[in-house]
Amino acid sequence: MSHDKPDGEDEDGRMPADLEAVLEAADEEDAEEADEGRYDAPPLPPLLILAVVGVLCGFATIALVWLSERGCERVRDSSNCGALGLPLLVLIVVVTIVLGGLALSRLAMPNPRLVAFLGVAFMLVVVLAFLSENLSSPWTLVVVPVLTAITFLLANLVARLLERADA
Repeated sequence: MSHDKPDGEDEDGRMPADLEAVLEAADEEDAEEADEGRYDAPPLPPLLILAVVGVLCGFATIALVWLSERGCERVRDSSNCGALGLPLLVLIVVVTIVLGGLALSRLAMPNPRLVAFLGVAFMLVVVLAFLSENLSSPWTLVVVPVLTAITFLLANLVARLLERADA
């Protein structure tokens, strides 16, 4: 009488060791593909990551505003963009939020898009409310990046509080 057993199993009803090794290797490959795009680096303190990304987003904002002003000078012979000013400002804000969100997600920070959105939005509110008269000052190169670092830290705090409220 023959004993029927499923294909790939030995007499004990277990898989052979080679098949187990192949399956484990496939699982490891799937895990590596899931981590693709993440950098293997020593862990940094989260507050340092937030501050650095905030500073970089502040510099990106300044650079994009400067580029838009130079573009308007070239097209209109004036640094005032007129009717294009608001759409350019919205585009600058969106680009800065996307760049901040990408940087935070690459560095495995929780809630990267929310923190980037809130950080840039808080910075924009403070700049428009208190600093709009002095934006042509050289101090802008220092104040806006530092302010953006602070608003990113504040945005992270708000995101954590919102997360706790949902739990």
